[in-house]
Amino acid sequence: MPFIDLERISVTIPIYNARGRALKSELLRRAVGANFASDKDPSVVAVQALDEVTLRISHGDRVAVVGRNGSGKTTLLRVLSGIYPPTSGRAEIVGHVSSLTDLSVGMDPESSGYENIVLRGLILGLTRKEATKLIPDVEEFSELGEYLALPIRTYSAGMLLRLAFGVSTAVKPDILILDEMISAGDAGFMGKAQKRLEQLIENASIMVLASHDEALVRKLCPTAVWLHAGRLMAKGGTDEVLAEYRASIGRN
Repeated sequence: MPFIDLERISVTIPIYNARGRALKSELLRRAVGANFASDKDPSVVAVQALDEVTLRISHGDRVAVVGRNGSGKTTLLRVLSGIYPPTSGRAEIVGHVSSLTDLSVGMDPESSGYENIVLRGLILGLTRKEATKLIPDVEEFSELGEYLALPIRTYSAGMLLRLAFGVSTAVKPDILILDEMISAGDAGFMGKAQKRLEQLIENASIMVLASHDEALVRKLCPTAVWLHAGRLMAKGGTDEVLAEYRASIGRN
């Protein structure tokens, strides 16, 4: 069965040429929301984006990740997606992962839509043969027609989103990672995209969703975790964790 097992993982991100600029360092502290790790190089600020997070997620779990901007939510999702390796600790992730956090990662503006379907499929962990088999599905879903033969640099933002969303949701994952819910283009396309995403969520063994939308979190996720400054502050039932999170905001 698919599962996620994180044991005391930390992620430290170096930001170069920032230390020694007091205002910039303070702005970084506020924006990132994490702690500054010590670093011997005076030209480097090391941001502790995650700090010894331990978390176990099993088959059937639907887990929301809540916290303020800069609390470490996106960093955690990128660890789960395999984009960020932990600086320390142990991360064991069993099952095919599909991340809808960075939809256009790996896409080449000079290549055609068809070529980018294959490229994005490879990024998602498919073989070339498996990625090529996605083409008919993405072709039908995206409704881009003859534009798929053109370089994607000629696409509008909405067309590019349709393509990226179509490829990313054509893969049927064991573990689905979401950073907020995704809107995909114009209003006429939204219903189709929403139905596809709901099917993907229903069929996934595990879903992890980072969101500020408490109503959505309650609807989709019976379990939640709360991050603050890169630390795991609470895990449990969604209502209880949200109550703790809201109380913390009132104290600050």
